[in-house]
Amino acid sequence: MVLEASQTIVSILAHPDDGESFTGGTVAQLASKGKAIYYLVITRGDKGSNREDLPPEKLVTLREQEQRDAARILGVKEVFFLSGYSDGELEPTLRLRREIVNYLRQLKPDTVFCFDPWKRYELHPDHRAAGIVAVDAVASARDRYFTGITIQEPHNVQRILYFNTDMPNFYVDISAHLETKIQARCAHVSQINPNKHPSTYLTAWAEEAGKAGGYPYAEAFHLQQL
Repeated sequence: MVLEASQTIVSILAHPDDGESFTGGTVAQLASKGKAIYYLVITRGDKGSNREDLPPEKLVTLREQEQRDAARILGVKEVFFLSGYSDGELEPTLRLRREIVNYLRQLKPDTVFCFDPWKRYELHPDHRAAGIVAVDAVASARDRYFTGITIQEPHNVQRILYFNTDMPNFYVDISAHLETKIQARCAHVSQINPNKHPSTYLTAWAEEAGKAGGYPYAEAFHLQQL
């Protein structure tokens, strides 16, 4: 019933490729049912390569196009790239929260996907920061008098689905969409390690979540109803 009730979904992501890696199967399933899915990508992934021929300014352009290509494969309606936030240096600032609140009030999602900011021992600072600022923005979007906002009409999100969580309580059967997820993740060509192909670890993750959820392949979330 949770996914059936979700008509408009905003996924708040730290980097290009986060959406495909953690929620690609669920997004493909929702899109196949006519749901409207939007991506908010906070950083441009400008530090996502150690190649000398891909300095940050070139990598940003490449990764934006890869993200658009991947989103198209999944059926995402639109991708919004925020500006001014550097990969690896993300902080849950008031400025960023205000930007996200404006998007939430504009797009009016009933469901938000975001990183679980309370995951134990999460090493990546951007994942922690993106999760915290997403939760804060969901709360602030309800407040008519939250300051510094262009769109004043409040919006109430009905539920948050936290991905990359260590406390899952909700599983989505992605058996019919695993190959689409893998195809979308592989659109991020600059992020493919030749010694660790995405199909290998994405399938392993889906099998592990599937065992816990009772499906052949699944994605795991922590569901919070608001």
